[in-house]
Order: sequence, then structure tokens, then C-alpha cells
Amino acid sequence: MSATLLPGGSELAFVAFLKTFPESAFSAWVLVSVGNSIGGVITMVMGRGVAHWRKAQPSISDKWLKRLERYGTPLLLLSWAPVIGDGLCLAAGWLRLPWVASVTMICLGKAARYALLWWLLSQV
Repeated sequence: MSATLLPGGSELAFVAFLKTFPESAFSAWVLVSVGNSIGGVITMVMGRGVAHWRKAQPSISDKWLKRLERYGTPLLLLSWAPVIGDGLCLAAGWLRLPWVASVTMICLGKAARYALLWWLLSQV
């Protein structure tokens, strides 16, 4: 479910795991961050592939496409966000944004989301 536009799948599983096995929090954080980042990178690769075979515009609103063209890879820190995150990764591939910088921003954004959840749970 975390690869859809709906939030909840990986976040709920992560929080449930942290409540059950708090001593394994770091390992769980690494695992969900890497797994979700791989999904974003695959979406970016798909955007590159589609751009190679097809000359249509990506399925992302013109507003976000223009922002991604203007601000570039730092905007990929929002790749974790529901609704726009997958579209940003797809458009990054479509626009052929720099590979290393794009992957770095995707990984940082997704890891930060889970770090925030981890921190919030530790405050309760």
C-alpha cells in the first residue's frame, strides 16, 4: 500500500514494529528507509524509460513539473509525500535530473519521514 497514493502501509507497520520491538528501532528505520527509497528510485527509472520511448508529458501537474524544473533535485526531499511524491520521482526521471543528487534527495526525504515517526513515537 505504501507504493500507492494512499499513505499508511509502511508507516503503520513501522510504528507497530517499534511498539513491539523498540530495541530494534534503528534496524527497522534503516530497513523501511531503504525499502521505500528503492521504490522511489524505481519510479524515477521508469520515468527515464518512458521518456525514452514516448514523447508525451509525464502525468504530473504543470505546476509541480515547473517547480521540479526550477528547483531541481532538492524538491525530491518531498518524495515521501502522499499524492505528489511518486509524481516527483517520475518527473525527475523524465527530466533526467542528475542521478546521484536525485537518488540522494529521495533517500534523505524518505529516511527523514521515518526518523520523524520514530522520534514522535519516542515522545509518547
